[in-house]
Amino acid sequence: MLEAIVLAAGKGTRMKSNLPKVMHPLAGKPFLQHVLETTRSLAPANIHLVLGHGADVVQASLNLAEVNVVPQEQQLGTGHAVMQVLPQLADDSVVLILYGDVPLISRETLEKLASVANRKALGLLTVRLPDPTGYGRVLRDQQGNISAIVEQKDASPEQLTINEVNTGFISVHAAFLRDCLPKLSNQNAQGEYYLTDIIALAKAAGLDVVALETRHLYEVQGVNNRQQQAELERLFQQHQAQKLMEQGLTLLDPARFDCRGDLQIGADCIVDINCVFEGRVVLGNNVRIGPNCLIKDAVIGDDVEIEANSVIDDAKIGPECHIGPFARVRPGSQFAKGAKVGNFVETKKAVVGEGSKINHLSYVGDAELGANVNVGAGTITCNYDGVNKHKTRIGNDVFVGSNTALVAPVEIADGATVAAGSTITLNVKTNQLAVARERQRNVDGWQRPKK
Repeated sequence: MLEAIVLAAGKGTRMKSNLPKVMHPLAGKPFLQHVLETTRSLAPANIHLVLGHGADVVQASLNLAEVNVVPQEQQLGTGHAVMQVLPQLADDSVVLILYGDVPLISRETLEKLASVANRKALGLLTVRLPDPTGYGRVLRDQQGNISAIVEQKDASPEQLTINEVNTGFISVHAAFLRDCLPKLSNQNAQGEYYLTDIIALAKAAGLDVVALETRHLYEVQGVNNRQQQAELERLFQQHQAQKLMEQGLTLLDPARFDCRGDLQIGADCIVDINCVFEGRVVLGNNVRIGPNCLIKDAVIGDDVEIEANSVIDDAKIGPECHIGPFARVRPGSQFAKGAKVGNFVETKKAVVGEGSKINHLSYVGDAELGANVNVGAGTITCNYDGVNKHKTRIGNDVFVGSNTALVAPVEIADGATVAAGSTITLNVKTNQLAVARERQRNVDGWQRPKK
């Protein structure tokens, strides 16, 4: 049986933030959420989450269903953190120990690590670094077997030259944990109970210490400050971009691309610089996206062009649509084939029919538009009365002139025309012309005010 312990009790002082360190984002999700999602993919019998600083924030922000939250009232080191979980571990389980501020550990690596642990062996994940400063060094005996781990503050000058370091990820049998953790001492430079000291205890007890060395540094990189957070973000995005380009996506500059969720692509899609994808986004074939666009939780059909500086959020865009530039498509918007939403247009819960156009400078919210509707510049659907939202319904082949206010609830039937500058409060029937504006007066002899 597999159980997992995720250590997430630290404050993260070097982040200079009131937010718990494990709640800082990487690719749009908190570090800890990445770790929990990967841990859940292993299907362990139990996930024990050790929380300390900011526990209330973590519990309020993340889905911790089926996670056993264990408090660590005093942060006295990683060994002390694991001690808090001991009473809740099954005697016959293999325990995998992970860290909430190391977000990119992979399922494959964890599976390998878990597979080597049993009553006679302990698994340790290591990595070799060009600059090992700050990490615990892995000590080996003359036969090359791991004998102990020494933390940097306790290491001798000779030990500091070692570049193989402890990642902190350990797999161990619960029975050995119960036996060795009470033997830990805090007689060290930091006055803490180091989990890494169980390596020496394991050797003394005759257990094999099986070292697995990861080839991918990013998997075991923790985050202690804002610089490391930014570095890991760019590294993660570099890998995201590489995977997508291997699938056929054209990125005009992979270094200026952010995927903060799940992006699925069709054939021959092109994404310009500084585009951000959040949540789940699906692109059809031949989609072209201009620079500086934000697309979140959206489905984009084939042959769609999205011009620069457009925002699409929780919307469905049909094939052959044209969006932007500077368009804002808000949640609930659905565009049929060939619809066009132009510059400085905002839609919200708008169903736009096939071939319909809202070319510029308009707000269309809580509305249904039929096919081949032409909405002029400056048109607004007045959908909110201060308390409730109301719907505007526009039929097929309707022409709405510029600078028009459609005061919902209101219906414009097929083939109707609304004159420019009108404020429409009554329904318009099929093929009618609606004119709702004050009659123009031209005043002779008008004297313009003077300063």
